[in-house]
Amino acid sequence: MLPFIRSDLAQFTAYKPHPSSDTADAVTTQFDRLDTNESPYDLPAELKEKLAWTYQQVIETNRYPDGGHETLKGAIADYVNESAALSSSGVTAANISVGNGSDELIRSLLIATCLGGEGSILVANPTFSMYGILAKTLGIPVIEVGRNATNFEIDLPSAQKAIAQTQNPPIRVVFVVHPNSPTANCLTAAELDWLRSLSPEILVVIDEAYFEFSQTTLVAELLQRPNWIILRTFSKAFRLAALRVGYCVAHPEAIAILEKVRLPYNLPSFSIAAALIALQNRQLLLASISQTLTERDKLIHALSQYSALKITPSAANFIYLRVAPNSSIPEQAALQNLHQKLRQSGTLVRLLPQGLRITIGTPDENARTLNRLQAAVTNLAF
Repeated sequence: MLPFIRSDLAQFTAYKPHPSSDTADAVTTQFDRLDTNESPYDLPAELKEKLAWTYQQVIETNRYPDGGHETLKGAIADYVNESAALSSSGVTAANISVGNGSDELIRSLLIATCLGGEGSILVANPTFSMYGILAKTLGIPVIEVGRNATNFEIDLPSAQKAIAQTQNPPIRVVFVVHPNSPTANCLTAAELDWLRSLSPEILVVIDEAYFEFSQTTLVAELLQRPNWIILRTFSKAFRLAALRVGYCVAHPEAIAILEKVRLPYNLPSFSIAAALIALQNRQLLLASISQTLTERDKLIHALSQYSALKITPSAANFIYLRVAPNSSIPEQAALQNLHQKLRQSGTLVRLLPQGLRITIGTPDENARTLNRLQAAVTNLAF
Protein backbone atom coordinates (compact mmCIF):
# COMPACT_ATOMS: atom_id res chain seq x y z
CA MET A 1 0.00 0.00 0.00
CA LEU A 2 1.16 3.52 -0.74
CA PRO A 3 1.90 5.30 2.55
CA PHE A 4 -0.72 8.01 2.02
CA ILE A 5 -3.62 5.57 1.39
CA ARG A 6 -6.06 4.60 4.16
CA SER A 7 -4.96 1.27 5.62
CA ASP A 8 -8.48 -0.21 5.70
CA LEU A 9 -8.78 -0.07 1.89
CA ALA A 10 -6.44 -3.05 1.71
CA GLN A 11 -9.08 -5.18 3.44
CA PHE A 12 -11.54 -5.47 0.56
CA THR A 13 -11.73 -5.66 -3.23
CA ALA A 14 -13.44 -3.33 -5.67
CA TYR A 15 -16.66 -4.25 -7.46
CA LYS A 16 -15.75 -6.48 -10.37
CA PRO A 17 -17.43 -5.42 -13.63
CA HIS A 18 -18.86 -8.09 -15.86
CA PRO A 19 -16.48 -9.20 -18.68
CA SER A 20 -18.27 -7.30 -21.42
CA SER A 21 -17.53 -4.00 -19.66
CA ASP A 22 -13.82 -4.75 -19.27
CA THR A 23 -11.95 -3.47 -22.31
CA ALA A 24 -9.00 -5.72 -21.49
CA ASP A 25 -11.20 -8.79 -21.83
CA ALA A 26 -13.95 -7.91 -24.27
CA VAL A 27 -16.78 -10.35 -24.69
CA THR A 28 -17.35 -11.31 -28.28
CA THR A 29 -20.77 -11.04 -29.81
CA GLN A 30 -21.46 -14.78 -29.74
CA PHE A 31 -21.84 -14.70 -25.96
CA ASP A 32 -25.31 -14.47 -24.46
CA ARG A 33 -24.76 -11.86 -21.74
CA LEU A 34 -27.16 -12.90 -18.99
CA ASP A 35 -24.99 -11.81 -16.06
CA THR A 36 -25.93 -8.20 -15.27
CA ASN A 37 -29.75 -7.94 -15.26
CA GLU A 38 -29.77 -5.53 -18.19
CA SER A 39 -32.58 -5.52 -20.71
CA PRO A 40 -31.72 -7.77 -23.65
CA TYR A 41 -33.27 -5.18 -25.95
CA ASP A 42 -31.54 -2.04 -27.19
CA LEU A 43 -33.46 1.20 -27.70
CA PRO A 44 -35.61 1.05 -30.86
CA ALA A 45 -34.02 2.65 -33.90
CA GLU A 46 -36.55 5.50 -33.97
CA LEU A 47 -35.65 6.54 -30.43
CA LYS A 48 -31.95 6.39 -31.22
CA GLU A 49 -32.65 8.65 -34.17
CA LYS A 50 -34.43 11.11 -31.85
CA LEU A 51 -31.47 11.06 -29.51
CA ALA A 52 -29.05 11.57 -32.38
CA TRP A 53 -31.07 14.58 -33.54
CA THR A 54 -31.08 15.96 -29.99
CA TYR A 55 -27.32 15.54 -29.75
CA GLN A 56 -26.76 17.27 -33.09
CA GLN A 57 -29.33 20.05 -32.85
CA VAL A 58 -29.97 20.78 -29.16
CA ILE A 59 -27.07 19.75 -26.94
CA GLU A 60 -24.18 22.17 -26.78
CA THR A 61 -21.17 20.11 -25.74
CA ASN A 62 -19.26 23.21 -24.63
CA ARG A 63 -21.96 23.96 -22.04
CA TYR A 64 -22.54 22.26 -18.71
CA PRO A 65 -25.70 20.12 -18.46
CA ASP A 66 -28.83 21.16 -16.59
CA GLY A 67 -27.55 20.94 -13.03
CA GLY A 68 -30.97 21.22 -11.41
CA HIS A 69 -32.70 18.46 -13.42
CA GLU A 70 -36.05 20.21 -12.99
CA THR A 71 -37.55 19.04 -16.29
CA LEU A 72 -36.40 15.47 -15.71
CA LYS A 73 -37.58 15.48 -12.10
CA GLY A 74 -41.03 16.62 -13.21
CA ALA A 75 -41.24 13.87 -15.83
CA ILE A 76 -40.09 11.27 -13.30
CA ALA A 77 -42.67 12.47 -10.77
CA ASP A 78 -45.43 12.04 -13.37
CA TYR A 79 -44.28 8.49 -14.07
CA VAL A 80 -43.98 7.62 -10.36
CA ASN A 81 -47.53 8.83 -9.73
CA GLU A 82 -48.77 6.82 -12.69
CA SER A 83 -46.89 3.70 -11.59
CA ALA A 84 -48.29 3.91 -8.05
CA ALA A 85 -51.82 4.93 -9.10
CA LEU A 86 -51.49 8.26 -7.27
CA SER A 87 -52.96 11.63 -8.14
CA SER A 88 -50.80 14.09 -10.04
CA SER A 89 -50.09 15.90 -6.78
CA GLY A 90 -48.95 12.78 -4.91
CA VAL A 91 -45.29 12.92 -5.90
CA THR A 92 -43.80 16.15 -7.20
CA ALA A 93 -40.36 17.23 -8.39
CA ALA A 94 -39.60 18.14 -4.76
CA ASN A 95 -39.75 14.42 -3.94
CA ILE A 96 -37.18 13.43 -6.58
CA SER A 97 -33.38 13.41 -6.71
CA VAL A 98 -31.45 12.14 -9.73
CA GLY A 99 -28.09 10.38 -9.72
CA ASN A 100 -25.42 8.97 -11.99
CA GLY A 101 -26.94 5.54 -11.58
CA SER A 102 -28.42 4.43 -8.27
CA ASP A 103 -24.86 3.93 -7.06
CA GLU A 104 -24.31 7.68 -6.76
CA LEU A 105 -27.54 8.05 -4.80
CA ILE A 106 -26.53 5.22 -2.44
CA ARG A 107 -23.17 6.91 -1.87
CA SER A 108 -24.84 10.27 -1.25
CA LEU A 109 -27.22 8.70 1.27
CA LEU A 110 -24.28 7.16 3.11
CA ILE A 111 -22.45 10.49 3.19
CA ALA A 112 -25.56 12.25 4.48
CA THR A 113 -26.27 9.74 7.26
CA CYS A 114 -23.25 7.76 8.44
CA LEU A 115 -20.04 9.59 7.59
CA GLY A 116 -17.77 10.86 10.34
CA GLY A 117 -18.44 7.91 12.63
CA GLU A 118 -22.12 8.81 13.02
CA GLY A 119 -23.61 5.54 11.84
CA SER A 120 -23.33 2.05 10.42
CA ILE A 121 -25.55 0.22 7.94
CA LEU A 122 -27.48 -3.05 8.03
CA VAL A 123 -27.77 -5.42 5.05
CA ALA A 124 -29.22 -8.92 4.72
CA ASN A 125 -27.10 -11.19 2.55
CA PRO A 126 -27.28 -12.24 -0.16
CA THR A 127 -28.23 -8.87 -1.57
CA PHE A 128 -26.90 -6.14 -3.89
CA SER A 129 -23.21 -5.91 -3.04
CA MET A 130 -22.75 -2.19 -3.70
CA TYR A 131 -24.38 -1.15 -0.41
CA GLY A 132 -21.54 -2.77 1.51
CA ILE A 133 -18.83 -1.87 -0.96
CA LEU A 134 -19.73 1.82 -1.02
CA ALA A 135 -20.04 1.95 2.77
CA LYS A 136 -16.62 0.40 3.25
CA THR A 137 -14.99 2.83 0.82
CA LEU A 138 -16.28 5.60 3.12
CA GLY A 139 -15.08 3.87 6.28
CA ILE A 140 -18.64 3.10 7.38
CA PRO A 141 -19.21 -0.17 9.32
CA VAL A 142 -21.42 -2.78 7.64
CA ILE A 143 -23.53 -5.06 9.84
CA GLU A 144 -24.62 -8.22 8.04
CA VAL A 145 -27.42 -10.65 8.82
CA GLY A 146 -28.64 -13.67 6.89
CA ARG A 147 -31.84 -14.79 5.19
CA ASN A 148 -34.16 -17.76 5.43
CA ALA A 149 -32.81 -20.49 3.16
CA THR A 150 -36.29 -21.33 1.82
CA ASN A 151 -38.03 -18.03 1.09
CA PHE A 152 -35.07 -15.64 1.54
CA GLU A 153 -36.88 -13.56 4.14
CA ILE A 154 -34.50 -11.45 6.24
CA ASP A 155 -33.52 -13.06 9.55
CA LEU A 156 -35.65 -10.55 11.44
CA PRO A 157 -34.71 -11.60 15.00
CA SER A 158 -31.02 -11.23 14.11
CA ALA A 159 -31.68 -7.91 12.40
CA GLN A 160 -33.58 -6.55 15.39
CA LYS A 161 -30.89 -7.80 17.75
CA ALA A 162 -28.21 -6.12 15.63
CA ILE A 163 -30.05 -2.79 15.79
CA ALA A 164 -30.47 -3.07 19.56
CA GLN A 165 -26.86 -4.05 20.25
CA THR A 166 -24.89 -2.07 17.67
CA GLN A 167 -23.51 1.12 19.22
CA ASN A 168 -20.63 3.50 18.53
CA PRO A 169 -21.78 3.97 15.86
CA PRO A 170 -25.42 2.83 15.87
CA ILE A 171 -27.19 1.51 12.79
CA ARG A 172 -28.51 4.53 10.91
CA VAL A 173 -29.50 2.96 7.56
CA VAL A 174 -31.21 -0.31 6.63
CA PHE A 175 -30.96 -1.34 2.97
CA VAL A 176 -33.53 -3.69 1.40
CA VAL A 177 -34.29 -4.55 -2.21
CA HIS A 178 -37.88 -5.08 -3.41
CA PRO A 179 -37.59 -7.56 -5.12
CA ASN A 180 -34.20 -8.60 -3.83
CA SER A 181 -31.17 -9.25 -6.00
CA PRO A 182 -30.00 -11.97 -6.45
CA THR A 183 -32.86 -13.98 -4.91
CA ALA A 184 -35.72 -12.28 -6.84
CA ASN A 185 -38.22 -12.28 -3.94
CA CYS A 186 -40.36 -9.33 -2.86
CA LEU A 187 -40.52 -8.15 0.74
CA THR A 188 -42.83 -10.29 2.84
CA ALA A 189 -45.60 -9.02 5.12
CA ALA A 190 -43.40 -9.75 8.14
CA GLU A 191 -40.49 -7.79 6.65
CA LEU A 192 -42.75 -4.84 5.87
CA ASP A 193 -44.17 -4.85 9.40
CA TRP A 194 -40.62 -4.84 10.74
CA LEU A 195 -39.60 -1.92 8.53
CA ARG A 196 -42.64 0.02 9.72
CA SER A 197 -41.67 -0.65 13.33
CA LEU A 198 -38.19 0.82 13.03
CA SER A 199 -37.32 4.03 14.81
CA PRO A 200 -37.74 7.22 12.76
CA GLU A 201 -34.05 7.80 13.53
CA ILE A 202 -33.21 4.94 11.14
CA LEU A 203 -33.33 5.55 7.39
CA VAL A 204 -35.00 2.73 5.45
CA VAL A 205 -33.75 2.52 1.86
CA ILE A 206 -36.02 0.42 -0.37
CA ASP A 207 -34.41 -0.34 -3.71
CA GLU A 208 -37.07 -0.85 -6.38
CA ALA A 209 -34.65 -1.32 -9.28
CA TYR A 210 -36.88 -4.12 -10.63
CA PHE A 211 -40.23 -2.46 -9.98
CA GLU A 212 -41.32 -2.57 -13.64
CA PHE A 213 -41.10 -6.38 -13.51
CA SER A 214 -42.63 -6.91 -10.07
CA GLN A 215 -45.25 -4.14 -10.36
CA THR A 216 -45.05 -3.92 -6.57
CA THR A 217 -44.15 -0.54 -5.10
CA LEU A 218 -44.17 1.15 -1.71
CA VAL A 219 -44.31 4.71 -3.06
CA ALA A 220 -47.79 5.43 -1.69
CA GLU A 221 -46.76 4.39 1.82
CA LEU A 222 -43.47 6.26 1.57
CA LEU A 223 -45.36 9.56 1.37
CA GLN A 224 -46.43 8.98 4.98
CA ARG A 225 -43.00 7.88 6.20
CA PRO A 226 -40.28 10.57 6.18
CA ASN A 227 -37.58 8.01 7.08
CA TRP A 228 -38.19 5.90 3.95
CA ILE A 229 -36.45 6.44 0.61
CA ILE A 230 -37.16 4.49 -2.59
CA LEU A 231 -34.48 3.98 -5.24
CA ARG A 232 -35.24 3.26 -8.89
CA THR A 233 -33.28 3.14 -12.12
CA PHE A 234 -33.47 3.56 -15.89
CA SER A 235 -30.86 0.80 -16.35
CA LYS A 236 -33.24 -2.18 -16.39
CA ALA A 237 -36.69 -2.03 -17.99
CA PHE A 238 -36.02 1.35 -19.61
CA ARG A 239 -32.95 -0.05 -21.44
CA LEU A 240 -30.57 2.79 -20.53
CA ALA A 241 -27.83 0.90 -18.66
CA ALA A 242 -25.16 2.64 -20.76
CA LEU A 243 -26.44 6.11 -19.81
CA ARG A 244 -26.35 5.69 -15.98
CA VAL A 245 -29.52 7.37 -14.74
CA GLY A 246 -30.97 6.54 -11.33
CA TYR A 247 -33.45 8.38 -9.15
CA CYS A 248 -34.94 8.31 -5.69
CA VAL A 249 -38.29 9.25 -4.20
CA ALA A 250 -38.28 10.72 -0.71
CA HIS A 251 -39.56 13.40 1.66
CA PRO A 252 -38.67 16.89 0.36
CA GLU A 253 -36.40 17.53 3.34
CA ALA A 254 -34.39 14.39 2.58
CA ILE A 255 -34.21 15.40 -1.08
CA ALA A 256 -32.90 18.83 -0.07
CA ILE A 257 -30.06 17.16 1.83
CA LEU A 258 -29.20 14.90 -1.12
CA GLU A 259 -29.09 17.96 -3.36
CA LYS A 260 -26.46 19.42 -1.02
CA VAL A 261 -24.38 16.25 -1.10
CA ARG A 262 -24.45 15.30 -4.78
CA LEU A 263 -21.79 16.44 -7.20
CA PRO A 264 -22.71 19.38 -9.45
CA TYR A 265 -23.64 18.55 -13.04
CA ASN A 266 -23.69 14.87 -12.12
CA LEU A 267 -25.73 13.78 -15.16
CA PRO A 268 -24.43 14.44 -18.69
CA SER A 269 -26.78 16.24 -21.07
CA PHE A 270 -27.07 13.15 -23.25
CA SER A 271 -28.17 11.01 -20.29
CA ILE A 272 -30.79 13.59 -19.32
CA ALA A 273 -32.09 13.66 -22.89
CA ALA A 274 -32.20 9.85 -23.06
CA ALA A 275 -34.15 9.57 -19.80
CA LEU A 276 -36.69 12.14 -20.98
CA ILE A 277 -37.17 10.35 -24.32
CA ALA A 278 -37.52 7.01 -22.49
CA LEU A 279 -40.25 8.43 -20.25
CA GLN A 280 -42.05 10.03 -23.19
CA ASN A 281 -42.04 6.63 -24.92
CA ARG A 282 -42.51 4.42 -21.88
CA GLN A 283 -45.42 2.45 -23.31
CA LEU A 284 -43.24 1.40 -26.24
CA LEU A 285 -40.24 0.49 -24.09
CA LEU A 286 -42.14 -1.27 -21.31
CA ALA A 287 -44.18 -3.34 -23.75
CA SER A 288 -41.37 -5.94 -23.80
CA ILE A 289 -41.87 -6.73 -20.10
CA SER A 290 -44.70 -9.19 -20.67
CA GLN A 291 -42.50 -11.28 -22.95
CA THR A 292 -39.69 -11.19 -20.39
CA LEU A 293 -42.03 -12.47 -17.69
CA THR A 294 -43.36 -15.21 -19.96
CA GLU A 295 -39.81 -16.29 -20.80
CA ARG A 296 -38.86 -16.21 -17.13
CA ASP A 297 -41.73 -18.50 -16.16
CA LYS A 298 -40.91 -20.90 -19.01
CA LEU A 299 -37.30 -21.11 -17.85
CA ILE A 300 -38.31 -21.69 -14.23
CA HIS A 301 -40.74 -24.44 -15.26
CA ALA A 302 -38.13 -26.19 -17.41
CA LEU A 303 -35.38 -26.05 -14.79
CA SER A 304 -37.73 -27.18 -12.02
CA GLN A 305 -37.81 -30.62 -13.65
CA TYR A 306 -34.23 -31.29 -12.53
CA SER A 307 -33.88 -32.68 -9.01
CA ALA A 308 -30.25 -31.56 -8.93
CA LEU A 309 -31.32 -27.91 -9.13
CA LYS A 310 -33.16 -25.67 -6.68
CA ILE A 311 -35.12 -22.80 -8.17
CA THR A 312 -37.62 -20.49 -6.51
CA PRO A 313 -40.27 -18.09 -7.83
CA SER A 314 -39.07 -14.77 -9.21
CA ALA A 315 -40.65 -11.30 -9.20
CA ALA A 316 -37.86 -9.80 -11.33
CA ASN A 317 -36.18 -10.17 -14.71
CA PHE A 318 -33.80 -12.84 -13.47
CA ILE A 319 -33.84 -16.16 -11.68
CA TYR A 320 -31.75 -17.49 -8.80
CA LEU A 321 -30.50 -21.03 -9.30
CA ARG A 322 -28.99 -23.19 -6.56
CA VAL A 323 -27.91 -26.81 -6.49
CA ALA A 324 -29.46 -29.49 -4.30
CA PRO A 325 -27.27 -30.92 -1.51
CA ASN A 326 -25.18 -33.84 -2.74
CA SER A 327 -22.54 -35.85 -0.98
CA SER A 328 -20.42 -36.44 -4.09
CA ILE A 329 -19.77 -32.81 -5.01
CA PRO A 330 -19.65 -29.70 -2.78
CA GLU A 331 -22.19 -26.98 -3.49
CA GLN A 332 -19.66 -24.31 -4.47
CA ALA A 333 -17.75 -26.71 -6.71
CA ALA A 334 -20.99 -27.65 -8.51
CA LEU A 335 -21.87 -23.98 -9.00
CA GLN A 336 -18.43 -23.17 -10.33
CA ASN A 337 -18.65 -26.14 -12.66
CA LEU A 338 -22.04 -25.01 -14.02
CA HIS A 339 -20.81 -21.44 -14.36
CA GLN A 340 -17.69 -22.51 -16.25
CA LYS A 341 -19.54 -24.88 -18.57
CA LEU A 342 -22.08 -22.19 -19.42
CA ARG A 343 -19.32 -19.72 -20.20
CA GLN A 344 -17.45 -22.23 -22.32
CA SER A 345 -20.59 -22.95 -24.31
CA GLY A 346 -21.49 -19.28 -24.75
CA THR A 347 -23.62 -17.98 -21.85
CA LEU A 348 -22.44 -15.55 -19.19
CA VAL A 349 -24.26 -15.72 -15.83
CA ARG A 350 -23.42 -14.29 -12.42
CA LEU A 351 -21.62 -16.68 -10.04
CA LEU A 352 -22.41 -15.99 -6.38
CA PRO A 353 -21.36 -17.81 -3.20
CA GLN A 354 -24.60 -19.81 -2.98
CA GLY A 355 -26.12 -19.71 -6.44
CA LEU A 356 -26.19 -18.54 -10.03
CA ARG A 357 -28.14 -15.44 -11.04
CA ILE A 358 -29.41 -15.72 -14.60
CA THR A 359 -30.88 -12.71 -16.38
CA ILE A 360 -33.82 -13.35 -18.68
CA GLY A 361 -32.72 -12.62 -22.24
CA THR A 362 -34.37 -12.84 -25.62
CA PRO A 363 -36.28 -16.03 -26.48
CA ASP A 364 -33.32 -17.25 -28.54
CA GLU A 365 -30.85 -16.50 -25.75
CA ASN A 366 -33.03 -18.27 -23.20
CA ALA A 367 -33.45 -21.33 -25.41
CA ARG A 368 -29.69 -21.62 -25.92
CA THR A 369 -29.03 -21.12 -22.21
CA LEU A 370 -31.59 -23.76 -21.25
CA ASN A 371 -29.98 -26.27 -23.62
CA ARG A 372 -26.54 -25.47 -22.22
CA LEU A 373 -27.75 -25.79 -18.64
CA GLN A 374 -29.44 -29.10 -19.36
CA ALA A 375 -26.21 -30.42 -20.89
CA ALA A 376 -24.14 -29.14 -17.98
CA VAL A 377 -26.42 -30.70 -15.35
CA THR A 378 -26.46 -34.00 -17.18
CA ASN A 379 -22.66 -34.07 -17.24
CA LEU A 380 -22.31 -33.27 -13.54
CA ALA A 381 -22.00 -36.20 -11.16
CA PHE A 382 -24.98 -35.23 -9.00
